Amino acid sequence: MRRVPLYSSSDRSPAPGSSAAAGVRRRPPDASATSRGAPDTRPQASSARHAAPQPQATRGAQTAAAPGGWRARIGAFAGRPRYTVPLAAALLVAVLASITMSERSGSRALTQDDIDAAVLHTLQTRPLPSPAAKAYEVVRPSIVRVRALEAVKDGHPDVERNVGTGVVIVDTGIILTNLHVVAGAPRIRVEFADGHEADATVTGLEPSQDLAVLQARSIPDDLTAATMRSTSDLAVGDRVVAVGFPFGIGPTATAGIVSGLRREFRSPEGQRVLTNLIQFDAAANPGNSGGPLVTADGEVVGIVTAIMNPTEHRVFVGIAFAVPIETAASSAGMSPF
Repeated sequence: MRRVPLYSSSDRSPAPGSSAAAGVRRRPPDASATSRGAPDTRPQASSARHAAPQPQATRGAQTAAAPGGWRARIGAFAGRPRYTVPLAAALLVAVLASITMSERSGSRALTQDDIDAAVLHTLQTRPLPSPAAKAYEVVRPSIVRVRALEAVKDGHPDVERNVGTGVVIVDTGIILTNLHVVAGAPRIRVEFADGHEADATVTGLEPSQDLAVLQARSIPDDLTAATMRSTSDLAVGDRVVAVGFPFGIGPTATAGIVSGLRREFRSPEGQRVLTNLIQFDAAANPGNSGGPLVTADGEVVGIVTAIMNPTEHRVFVGIAFAVPIETAASSAGMSPF
């Protein structure tokens, strides 16, 4: 009589349809014995109760070797006590909770004092640029030195008779400046931010606002036009920066605030009356004429055109004026807003 290996140490056979019965695949009968018509001498299920239990190692090895692989292992596990699975799940939950608590205890939540200390340390070690510095860097690539030249003697270099500032408003080389900077000049020469120089011609005039539009005959490959901003929301007290070439020195940036709106200015000669001007207190001097007045974001809100001075010295005493950019742009035949 052949011995049938047992897959459960229980003294009861698995019920039909149970996981244990489904997980164990019985060994097929000996084909050769059947073909010879030999009687089936294998023990019935009832005989398995009286068979001597095999050693635990032997049963495990036979289970692993049995056909079905993972099904056999599931069948072997199914015969173990029912509390094994809940116990393993509870152990897993306990381990995860322990890990979470240890991570929480190892790090401390940030407080407002920690954040304030970090910000203060950054400000002390890396000072932020001032609003004026940021505004200057934004508009700097669009600033142009404008020189009015005339020939004194044949065969000699042209002489500079006037110097002012301009700002590029279209990247094709269209420049805004003041009329009094270029008026009557036989030759106009412009110098861009990268050092490129070119002759320029007057393409538009607005005498009532002391404005002139220039077109450069050649331009740099990477010419950048300034960004213009409407003055509709400009308010007294807003920070502004004037950029230009005072007395030919520059480019120079001076900072201040808008000190008045819709101002009127009469020229010293009494020949012109400019209206609807922006009054500001950033230092401006001869040479700033035609340069941009920009916001803290570097956006152009006006074209510097005049300074107030009760004396004849033409130096800054704290009051300067700029033509709103809407008016200045219209003199170039364009509406920026």
